[in-house]
Amino acid sequence: MNKQVICSIIFSLLLFSPAGSIGYAADDVVSWISSRARPLNSGGDLDTMIEIAGERRLVLTGEASHGTREYYAWRDTISRRLLEDHGFNFIAVEGDWASLYELNRYVKGKPGAAASAREVLEQLDRWPLWMWGNEEIVALAEWMRSYNEDLPEKERAGFYGMDVYDEFRSKEAVLAFLETHDRDLYDQARNYYNCFSPYGGDSWEYAQSVARGIGDECSSHTEAVYSLFEQHRRHLKDLAGEEYYYALQNARVVKNAEKFYRKSVAHQDASAWNSRARHMNTTVNFLLDIYGEDARGIVWAHNTHIGDARFTEMQQFNQENIGQLARVEHGPEEVFLVGFSTYQGEVKAGAQWEGAMQRMEVPPARSGSIEAVFESTGLDAFHLLFDDGDRTHDGFMEPRGNRAIGVVYNPRNDHQQNYVNTIVPLRYDAVLFFRETEVLTPLFR
Repeated sequence: MNKQVICSIIFSLLLFSPAGSIGYAADDVVSWISSRARPLNSGGDLDTMIEIAGERRLVLTGEASHGTREYYAWRDTISRRLLEDHGFNFIAVEGDWASLYELNRYVKGKPGAAASAREVLEQLDRWPLWMWGNEEIVALAEWMRSYNEDLPEKERAGFYGMDVYDEFRSKEAVLAFLETHDRDLYDQARNYYNCFSPYGGDSWEYAQSVARGIGDECSSHTEAVYSLFEQHRRHLKDLAGEEYYYALQNARVVKNAEKFYRKSVAHQDASAWNSRARHMNTTVNFLLDIYGEDARGIVWAHNTHIGDARFTEMQQFNQENIGQLARVEHGPEEVFLVGFSTYQGEVKAGAQWEGAMQRMEVPPARSGSIEAVFESTGLDAFHLLFDDGDRTHDGFMEPRGNRAIGVVYNPRNDHQQNYVNTIVPLRYDAVLFFRETEVLTPLFR
């Protein structure tokens, strides 16, 4: 039986045991980690990790929150090295396809692109604005624009959103594309999409209406539009070139978003979460296909998306994620998963969905968590690379809470709600730890 499968079974048995209850001395684990921790002061400290990751097809980089400067800055460092030194082809982020495609056009220097990355990002209008509308992304995008300038057009690195949201903007992009290139197909797609007209761009209202039995389900309509693009691939690609793929993915977003929202309302299980995870995974594979047989990509997303779900409590609820799916599809030897964690600091988040952006305190991590263990080393910042030795050390293989802060956060509830029980050396291939972190720098005030 596969070693990871065996560990997953063991994890299922140990999952709800309190940290430390199995009898491994905390001092032993801290000493083990201290002996293997590598300092994190400059980009050069990551040389070994970059060399290992640079040989993989996919490198998935995480974050323990969507509002922490260090996570964005160090993922930037990792990404630049992989693009420039190892020939990676794209970055796919936990963001919207349609709106962030404008940033892709900018970094590739496409005709008619915006004048600057800042101009693109200041036009974002879907909450949480700070997640991609920040100075850290501006810096990365401007570097990518400069990096791409001397490359042939087909070799220029891209920047893409891979998430399932902003579906009505994607619907508008589909119709605009077809209206320009094929009026007959445009009329067909518009008629199919009219199924959503009663809901005024509100997908939650659509899903609730279907669940109550008072509205028509539009799944067959979105499938039909997507099929138009597949059936007429050669015709549309001859007319539009690379922009065909932009439109095709927008049709996929609409199709999969309809499924996601409907499942979110109708089911009290993992089906909605998993549909979103599969969409992100499909998007990354789609980009690999576009770039060709030897293509390699970088992913930016929350730890809950990129850390293999099979080695967390998520598997108890049948939740999948892109880290798990990528390892299964491409093989663990082709995928490198990098987690990020913080002991304490500050973060940008909202107190409620679509609430005002706030600077919030992140309290010291709860006792027994992996962050508390990391902090006990006395080191301010370090990274760990996990090899077979780490994955047989009993104390380190014990499930521990791993901090997870979303765009909605309440520091007062941190110790009760914001941890995912995890076997860290199996969930990730490497972890970057910071004792204290700062907020990122939003473009929006």
